[in-house]
Amino acid sequence: MRAPLATKLGLILFVLILIPGASSAQSDFSRTPLPVFEFHGGFWLNLHHTLYYQARQQRTAGSASVLATSSLSPAEQKAWDAAVSFYTQTYAGKDLLVALDLVLIKNQLGDFETCDDIAGLRKKTCDAGLPKKLTEVLTGAAAVYRAHLWPEHDRANRRWISSVAPLVRRSGVDLSHRLAEIYQTDWPQDRIRVDVSVYSNSAGAYTTLDPLRLTVSSTDPRNQGPEALEILFHEASHGISDNVQNAIMRECRQRDKPVPRDLWHALLFYTTGEVIRPAVFDSEQGAPKTGYVPYAVREGLYKRGWQDYLRVLTEYWQPYLDGKQSFDDAVAHMVSAL
Repeated sequence: MRAPLATKLGLILFVLILIPGASSAQSDFSRTPLPVFEFHGGFWLNLHHTLYYQARQQRTAGSASVLATSSLSPAEQKAWDAAVSFYTQTYAGKDLLVALDLVLIKNQLGDFETCDDIAGLRKKTCDAGLPKKLTEVLTGAAAVYRAHLWPEHDRANRRWISSVAPLVRRSGVDLSHRLAEIYQTDWPQDRIRVDVSVYSNSAGAYTTLDPLRLTVSSTDPRNQGPEALEILFHEASHGISDNVQNAIMRECRQRDKPVPRDLWHALLFYTTGEVIRPAVFDSEQGAPKTGYVPYAVREGLYKRGWQDYLRVLTEYWQPYLDGKQSFDDAVAHMVSAL
């Protein structure tokens, strides 16, 4: 008996409405008020990230396999080992965020998430058009992954989406408007796609552009609870940060100064953390949660060469966030002070 499509291949969830299957997703897309995010937990993309993660682990001596080999038949072991070996040789040395081929593969696998196979064997429209060898590898590993890992991974993804969706429903629209206002731009008109995967990159989440898509690990401890809301809006801010980056570069050119490396990224972390603070609520009391620690502080990012950035952000960017200084003046003061 075949499992229902939504269980077998993953989850598509539009914030404000839950979509159980592919056909209803298409029909409800045009009728639903535009939400901020659209969550996906696709089988093929999760398989791809699992193989990539396992291949990266293979390069570290003593790293354990994600799959208990004792539970595999000889044929399954052979198929899985071949897939991991291919990923080790082909992709493990590349960065998911910057390697163009990996970005394209991720996007393509996401687009074909409702297909039982990606070679077009059963349905021609499900031919994902990936390189032949990659298609063969993923097809060979799919049965092993589906039997031994996917049920657990699918549950983890669904749990994460279920936990973060209420936060987005409650605060998402206001947060998107506030961040767009701060960066003096428009929030994307379409839903921002979020691919939820058990494994992501070393940071636990990453964003690719054109199209703007977020990938978030559902099991990374940095992405749990109210902190997940900050992760989502920090990653989404990468898609609206051009004005900040351009303003920093413009001020540096005018002052004949080198562009401070990662100042714009530190600014995104700082801004999202400050904007998220009042949006994080205690689930029992319904009052603003006290003591919320933004991601950059919690993970010690400002102690890794960003100390001066924190100083100028606190002194010159925070007044802009408080409405006491203009965008241009804030950027000019920061660049001048570095």
